[in-house]
Amino acid sequence: MDEDKSIKGVPISSLSREEGVEELLDSPDMQPYIQLAMAGMSGSDVQPQLQAIRELPLEKRYIWRVASALKWAFADFDDVNVKADKETLAESDLARVVKLLPLRPMQFCMFLKALVGPLEMQRMMVEAIKLARMDLGDA
Repeated sequence: MDEDKSIKGVPISSLSREEGVEELLDSPDMQPYIQLAMAGMSGSDVQPQLQAIRELPLEKRYIWRVASALKWAFADFDDVNVKADKETLAESDLARVVKLLPLRPMQFCMFLKALVGPLEMQRMMVEAIKLARMDLGDA
């Protein structure tokens, strides 16, 4: 089979997006990254965009947004609270919460892989799974 014939273009407008994506894409902090992606897709020299990103302070960078969001998401984490919510939520609400989660482990692994490399990502995730299992009494 000819690979070129099997590849089909998909209009961006037909891709499903999570709630809030437009706000993030429109934020001034994302513009250097969008410009980098656009230059890369057009085959242009990406060095000017990389230089613009290089000059950004840490707090304006993509990895800071991800890492700080995780910090705030888990700063007061307590699995007792998760269990209490799970027991008291309506099934429809629990289903809505669970529906948000399937891609998150993969996205987090991809984030770690890009940041610290595949071996360190794997080490960190295996260690996290071991510790979580011990905490649950499954070890």
